[in-house]
Amino acid sequence: MKEISEILKAYTEAKSAGKKTALATVVKVEGSSYRQPGARMLVTEDGELTGAISGGCLEGDALRKALLSIHQKQNKLITYNTNNEDDIEVGLQLGCNGIVHILFEYIDEEASKNPIQLLQQLELERKEAVVVTFFSLKRNAIQQGTILFYRKENQILSHNDEVLNLISDVNEVLKTKASIVKKLQTENENEALIEYINPPISLVIAGAGNDVQPLVKIASILGWKITVGDGRATHAIEKRFPKADKVNAVKPEEFLENITIDNQTYFVLMTHNYKYDLAVLKLLLKTDCQYIGILGPKTKLNRMMDDLQNEGINVSEEQLERIYSPVGLDIGAETSEEIALSIVSEIKAFSAGKTGTSLKYKAGKIHDEIHYERSISK
Repeated sequence: MKEISEILKAYTEAKSAGKKTALATVVKVEGSSYRQPGARMLVTEDGELTGAISGGCLEGDALRKALLSIHQKQNKLITYNTNNEDDIEVGLQLGCNGIVHILFEYIDEEASKNPIQLLQQLELERKEAVVVTFFSLKRNAIQQGTILFYRKENQILSHNDEVLNLISDVNEVLKTKASIVKKLQTENENEALIEYINPPISLVIAGAGNDVQPLVKIASILGWKITVGDGRATHAIEKRFPKADKVNAVKPEEFLENITIDNQTYFVLMTHNYKYDLAVLKLLLKTDCQYIGILGPKTKLNRMMDDLQNEGINVSEEQLERIYSPVGLDIGAETSEEIALSIVSEIKAFSAGKTGTSLKYKAGKIHDEIHYERSISK
């Protein structure tokens, strides 16, 4: 979502300046690639790039293709074969050993439900969604591009009735939370990138000490939504946390007021005030939040459990599973910056269903593969 948000912001600025734009999207990958299907980049007619479709190796040529799309006002599909180190078109030895298909879409500002307008729907609500992009590898085929935005509760925005035949597949992607590429039995041999998009992580931090500042900075780089709350009005001020979305001076019993908790909401307790952290923990145990990180040694958590039990609060195994204490991955962190990196890394790993181990020991590919399905009837 961070990349999409930056693209939407760049588009708004370009439109205000009267600049034409094109959207480049990785729609299919065969073999290995730095970026996976769904990676996007906005290109303006004067060559400004926002987002990325590779590690930098394809952007130069992609810029030229995007400018051609803008000039001709047409969508185009370009294939880069990174298996071939002598590929004249790319002109680089990429070493990725894969084939990358990139769709370039001219953004017609006058067109109803153009790709940017569909992507803008993502920012209207904090809910998961699916975006469908049609493309064809057939030479000279019409490239329909981004044509569907879908959310539950029957929120459908589309400019093509053909894509409505994929609603059952769209719902399956919402259920599995995994994007797929599906071949369609059509004259143009269309394929559909059915892309699952989750809202950004919401990081809620109890604490406004100096060690929270690097945590906020690192999380903001990743595009997370950040809320900071603390009982000390001298510390919980926006000036100290300019990258946070909200900074609240709040009593512990009121900490969760005006905070929406969903499956992308993560809490970290690090006020260095034992009673404050304990009070917030009691509130969180009554919610269904899936991650509660607590800064400090294991003895602190043990003391919390004893105090809760003395108050007649029995913490179940299920609740205990949701508590991560000491918070963070074991990377040998000592300084506040290193601890912040450790915390962010653990949350990122948890959100992706990973353990945070070294890639050296991972069997297979680095990235989770997009599932490719066989042809279906129209």
